[in-house]
Amino acid sequence: MTSPAPLPGRPVRGSTTGRPVMALLDLLGRRGALRVLWELRDGHAQSFRLLRASCGDMSPSVLNDRLRELRDARLLASGEDGYTLTPLGLDLLRHLKPLNHWATGWATDAGHAEI
Repeated sequence: MTSPAPLPGRPVRGSTTGRPVMALLDLLGRRGALRVLWELRDGHAQSFRLLRASCGDMSPSVLNDRLRELRDARLLASGEDGYTLTPLGLDLLRHLKPLNHWATGWATDAGHAEI
């Protein structure tokens, strides 16, 4: 059986109290979680097969685990057309944009080409 999705209020990696920020960092730090969110960023539904291909042929078991966790966290919804981000998931991506901006500056300051 797989472990439950990290959610605020539950013990998670790095926090026995399940502080919300620690639960979020645990969830986003899981293999492939950010990639799934990124691939769904445009708001269009993707089937499991298409999403798997978009995620670099992530293993089906890892993708299934991430999809379940992201659904449990209410960041992702599944329907007839496939998987989409919920309004909460889209809001999370909006909040991650400043982090992306910072990381781009960090890469430039460190002398690395923009990726």
